[in-house]
Amino acid sequence: MRIPRWSAIAYLCATGVLGGVLLTQVGATQVPSAGAAGGIPADDADVIRVEVSVVNVLCTVRDRKGGLVDTLDKAAFEIREDGKPQQIVYFSRENNIPLTVGLLFDSSVSQERLIPSEREASELFFNTFLQPHDAAFLIGFDASVELLQDVTSSKDDLRDGLGNIRVHDGSPAGLGPFPSINVGGTHLFDAVFLAAEDVIAREAGRKALILITDGQDQGSKVSLDRALRAAHEADTIIYGILFVDQSFYGSRGMGAGYSGDDTLRKMAEQTGGRVFRADNDTELNRAFNEISQELRTLYSIGYSPTNSAEDGSFRKIDVRMKTGGMKVQARKGYYAPDGTEPR
Repeated sequence: MRIPRWSAIAYLCATGVLGGVLLTQVGATQVPSAGAAGGIPADDADVIRVEVSVVNVLCTVRDRKGGLVDTLDKAAFEIREDGKPQQIVYFSRENNIPLTVGLLFDSSVSQERLIPSEREASELFFNTFLQPHDAAFLIGFDASVELLQDVTSSKDDLRDGLGNIRVHDGSPAGLGPFPSINVGGTHLFDAVFLAAEDVIAREAGRKALILITDGQDQGSKVSLDRALRAAHEADTIIYGILFVDQSFYGSRGMGAGYSGDDTLRKMAEQTGGRVFRADNDTELNRAFNEISQELRTLYSIGYSPTNSAEDGSFRKIDVRMKTGGMKVQARKGYYAPDGTEPR
């Protein structure tokens, strides 16, 4: 299904995001909201919280040489919340559970020369990775956010959607009753928010967003922390592929102001993902291959928090291995419910 191209500001107003805190419906396991990156945000009034009975954590494990380990059982793990041991109530290897992947393409002017390579690598990823029970969707973002292809298992539809990735002139469409406001820029944070809140949150099973971008955000109406909260609410992992046209930045003297690397790493680390740097087509394909391997070797760990206080505090999650020499990659925490707020 093809969705009309809305300006990001109009889309956010239409979904009610700019009017206040948006609460996400949670499933039977009551998976919690995770905290914003780097600890408790300054504006605590904007924190999204949901009632928690079981906290779910997806993680990958690597050995001393960096190889993925997919043969572990429950006894190999321990989990702490704010430094206190927690009892694991369920555990599974997530190798065959359906997966939904969202590919988010930076279609701003700075990426124009890279789009053909991104199309080719993405099509190869879909053809070799997606199984019949998996699904994917495509989003392009520049001065506005466009759903190029809604969630589908059809590789033909995904290929057609890839053909719609193009650099626009930066002017939002201004469809429907919304004003044509030219907000400009590259709306990376808006794209992550909308992908998580309006698309992938509806899906079950394993979920991941793959951002193919230089990491620069300009003009988003949603902050980085709020985009991260939306990703946590949707229980999705974020992977970043840092694909930068160095000649674009060099010719414009923008090197000193570039901060995309740090932005992508913050989003990935807080949600249990990773960032890959790709300087050419070969490295872009290698990044997709490594992401594919990680998504096929996930462990799912669930625990009931021993701290039952409904105080709205940020709870740090620390997943560890009982045997040395292995490294865990998992999200960093969540927010407890606030008993003073109406439900």
